[in-house]
Amino acid sequence: MIDRINSVDEFKEFINSVENSNNYRKPLGFGIARVDRGQKNADRILQATFPVVNWDENFGSAAVFVKSLQESGIDVDFSGSEFVATIDDTFVKNAMNAFAPFISEAVGDAHKNVQVIKVLNEMGDIGRDFKIVFIFEDDAPKSVEAVYLKLYALSLGKAKLRSLNLNGAFGVLTNVAWVGRTPYELDYLRENEIEMKLNGTFPNIDSVDKFPRYLQHIIPADNTRILDASKVRMGAQLAPGTTVMPGASYINFNAGTLGPVMVEGRISSSAIVGSGSDVGGGASILGVLSGTDGNPISIGENTLLGANSVTGVPLGDGCIVDAGIAILAGTKVHIKPEELEKIKEANPDAKIEDKEYFKGAELANLNGIHYRQDSTTGEMIAKRSTREVKLNEELH
Repeated sequence: MIDRINSVDEFKEFINSVENSNNYRKPLGFGIARVDRGQKNADRILQATFPVVNWDENFGSAAVFVKSLQESGIDVDFSGSEFVATIDDTFVKNAMNAFAPFISEAVGDAHKNVQVIKVLNEMGDIGRDFKIVFIFEDDAPKSVEAVYLKLYALSLGKAKLRSLNLNGAFGVLTNVAWVGRTPYELDYLRENEIEMKLNGTFPNIDSVDKFPRYLQHIIPADNTRILDASKVRMGAQLAPGTTVMPGASYINFNAGTLGPVMVEGRISSSAIVGSGSDVGGGASILGVLSGTDGNPISIGENTLLGANSVTGVPLGDGCIVDAGIAILAGTKVHIKPEELEKIKEANPDAKIEDKEYFKGAELANLNGIHYRQDSTTGEMIAKRSTREVKLNEELH
């Protein structure tokens, strides 16, 4: 058992001793989660809810948690990319003793890991409902808890979009029926369907998916609006000021916005939209699995994607894609010489060939281009954009 620590100096000495012990590794990310287990198979973890997520920070708390596990009889394996363990009352008591100098200060925004331990201590018998997870290397996640920790890190903005390895996440997570924020095993519902329906207890299923919704786990910024909870998936990242309208809008995991953005279209996985841009009604930004040859799409700042347009190449700042047209990597785009010179002036560092016909991929990331379609010939054309895209500040 960890002896009660009575001062900040004692705490610092304690942390140094733990971190200097054999094989110790500082984690990239860690946290304590409440887990939802399968109704049919209690060993199956369906969801992990983290009240506090630590990402490349709070290493003192990590040392406390590691030592508390060890003093609870659990050997922490530092050799792998991640480690997950079920915590018990002994773990909580150990952590309370280690955090003793900070217990009274742990309120509001102060010492949030200590607050987690305080709440668990007040709960009494915590059973098997709580797990701790450490991620030591950003490898493909092996556990449900590690997948959720990474999704939290993205949605909370603690990790940059596209920066985390989520390979294989779909294979780790279970496809479940979501009733509110509670996941149900589909096999459990099938086996109990007759009884539940006759008793009037069959749940009202909101969705069936491996990922939960963003708002089931994340509290957005005060000036962020999401008008339909089903439109944003957990693992999306929404910068303050983003508005997600109902209808054809959608933001997938590992995708999102970097500033105030109006979203009325689809931001597919790994797509990122810059501040001040407008994704028009029904517009689609292709994801890495939908026609971009695995290359993620970025949209610059103050760019407008017209209603029902499709964008499959990265766009720079101040661009416009007219409603109803598709700009893909192989799309042939005609640029007249006088317009090409204007585009070159807007992109002084870019190497742009002197020709009239370009593939969409050759114009990737260029600023100030207005993509249009000639209504008489059907030809795709591009000009230097002369319009300034500005969002309504009252709405963002």
